Amino acid sequence: MIRTLLSALILSASAAAAQGFDVSKSIAETGLAATEARLTADDATTRFALGGVRFLRAIEATLQTRWRLGINAERTQLPILRLPVPANPTPEPFTPDAITGLFSTLVADLDDARAPLLEIADSDAVDLPITITDLWFDVNMNGTRDPAESVTDIGGLAMTGRTVTIIDAPVIHFDTADAAWLAAYTHFLTGFAQLVLAFDPTESIARVNESSDRMNLLAADTPYLNALDMQFGRDLDRMAMIYFALQQQPDPTHTRAAHGAFLSMIVQNRVFWDRVAQETDNIGEWVPNDNQQQALGLPVPEGTGARWEAVLSDAEDLLNGTKLIPYWRLREGAGLNMKKLFETPVPVDLAEWLQGVGLLPFAEEGERVSIENWRAFERMLRGDAMLFVFFLN
Repeated sequence: MIRTLLSALILSASAAAAQGFDVSKSIAETGLAATEARLTADDATTRFALGGVRFLRAIEATLQTRWRLGINAERTQLPILRLPVPANPTPEPFTPDAITGLFSTLVADLDDARAPLLEIADSDAVDLPITITDLWFDVNMNGTRDPAESVTDIGGLAMTGRTVTIIDAPVIHFDTADAAWLAAYTHFLTGFAQLVLAFDPTESIARVNESSDRMNLLAADTPYLNALDMQFGRDLDRMAMIYFALQQQPDPTHTRAAHGAFLSMIVQNRVFWDRVAQETDNIGEWVPNDNQQQALGLPVPEGTGARWEAVLSDAEDLLNGTKLIPYWRLREGAGLNMKKLFETPVPVDLAEWLQGVGLLPFAEEGERVSIENWRAFERMLRGDAMLFVFFLN
């Protein structure tokens, strides 16, 4: 996720030449909101910058909501929620519908970010250089850049559990291809957000919080016998909230929207790789082709694009239902239809899904997807496959 944020931050802050002011410097000195207010989509460069700033503002809004309400959910390891947020000494009262509100707002914000990016054509020429150390989120909404709000602090804590110091800040030149990359990422995060909304956790959160409060009130004037509740109680509460939410009947409107978002992500990813393949320069590349180098020093092996597109083709076949998901109780000529899972969703009952009775409506005869493309991708990246999944989306 940090590389996602880093790239988007860089993308957003780079329309200086086109609009007569240094966007990177503007973000460093005034923040994302003030910079967005100065941007207008006059050409490909400014459309790119506007889409990038809006994307970052969408992420910033989720961090601000979490800080304002004291939502600490990093240990869930879920997109958006896994990003660290500084402690708020005086948070506002938390309400069970806060998570649903956060993701509803995120979907709308990502739609706004995507709109100018999709207006950029293959023939448009974009070159947007930016220095990453200018970039930050105004998490506590005080209008001032505090130490824990830089992209390197937030990203470093998310990835390694400690802050990262950058001495020689690299400059990345984002180009026309990267507009499709960022559009694909907006689709990915939209798909995830729609799945959260499909299994609306409001009632589950209320149920778990009420039960915890009632248990804490019992014999409140006596000490605990051990520290188990302090050590594991909150984590168990989070797991229970997710478990109860998944057992609900999901809203098919949101699962179908998620399905469409994931397919659109693949479409934009292909646009990106087609554009990258035609590049002949080698200046500050974000995702390079085989004849370029990655500007941040991330080693991208030769053939990465082709391997990843093969993985995406398998994912597309699954989403379209033309190939099936292998399932341990089904024979070689049968599997689960993922498209039907999105179109006619059912509650996620772990026992039923493990035994198979809950998945029987989606089981059918047909060709299974092979795992060979994924295995080849893993072998090429030698243990960094999941890192590149988030990097390449």
